[in-house]
Amino acid sequence: MNLGQDIRPHRIVVLALDGLLPFELGIPHRIFGRPHDAEGRPLYEVVTCSVRPPGPVETDADFTVHVPNGPEALATADTVIVPASYELGPVYEEGRLTEELAAALALVRPGTRMASICTGVYVLAAAGYLDGRPATTHWADAERFQRLFPRIRTDADVLFIDDGDVLTSAGVAAGIDLCLHMVRRDHGTAVANDVARRTVVPPHRDGGQAQYIHRPVPDPQLATTTAARAWALGRLHEPIQLRDMAEQEAMSVRTFTRRFREEVGVSPGQWLTQQRVERARHLLESTGLSVDQVAQEAGFGTAQSMRQHLQAALGVTPTAYRRTFRTGGGAEDPDGFAAAVPAQKVSTARATRPASASARAFSKSSTG
Repeated sequence: MNLGQDIRPHRIVVLALDGLLPFELGIPHRIFGRPHDAEGRPLYEVVTCSVRPPGPVETDADFTVHVPNGPEALATADTVIVPASYELGPVYEEGRLTEELAAALALVRPGTRMASICTGVYVLAAAGYLDGRPATTHWADAERFQRLFPRIRTDADVLFIDDGDVLTSAGVAAGIDLCLHMVRRDHGTAVANDVARRTVVPPHRDGGQAQYIHRPVPDPQLATTTAARAWALGRLHEPIQLRDMAEQEAMSVRTFTRRFREEVGVSPGQWLTQQRVERARHLLESTGLSVDQVAQEAGFGTAQSMRQHLQAALGVTPTAYRRTFRTGGGAEDPDGFAAAVPAQKVSTARATRPASASARAFSKSSTG
């Protein structure tokens, strides 16, 4: 999505179905309506459509919304987003599309990026977009979803899953995380962070849905792992051992590991890798440090180690990532990797290969 070559903004079409949640309907407009390029041009265009001609669409609240576009808008989409609905009828009950919905989705062009928020995933599943692929939805609905669509690899622990050209998210607030992730994937960390600041939300939430599942209230006297995480974030460039983090909370390694996973949703080692990848992305985008220097500052130790982790998480090398997202463009190639790595965009790389286990773990970022 290089506006230097194509000034047409990426077109997001949000499919509004009867019974929709107004909050979810507004998420794509809020997140994708914010990013602009250096010349002030919008990076995205967001429109809403329904499966019927323009007119009112019922919500789960005590009001309707007027949707200005019919299903023909789907044929113009670069990305289609399907928010949740409480009136999916046979889609939710039997796993099949209505004739009206099937006709609308048939207008979507091949290669269009598809995304869902919460139970909007039922629509993608019934349409066949998720067969044999990983997907997520709200944790309370995951078991039922898996029974209805056994060919889909349902993961109830994550906040969203990026499987290249199809992305799915957990409950309501996960839609914010998913949309921010797509901005980050399209235009880099700096742009996504700016949108997050303007929206007053975290640019990246740690952990998965496990932290939101109802459990008995823990003893308030039990220690948390917050101090250990803060301690680690302040020294990502240094070697950090699990026992070092446990010592910050005066816990045994075993107890600390259990508490950490309960609170954050991933292991301490996975969390450290996620934070170091984020640190490396920031440095690649915003500084002229060499790849070796970035690897040191992010705590990977060697450029080779960092390349392996970025390749697993993002599908590209550090140099390719910098060439795509470096603020202001014209990034230098101090390590001479450009000749060996063809120019590519992160979104293209991710869309042309299934997300690896590491990439999906890295994408564990939201629910409502």
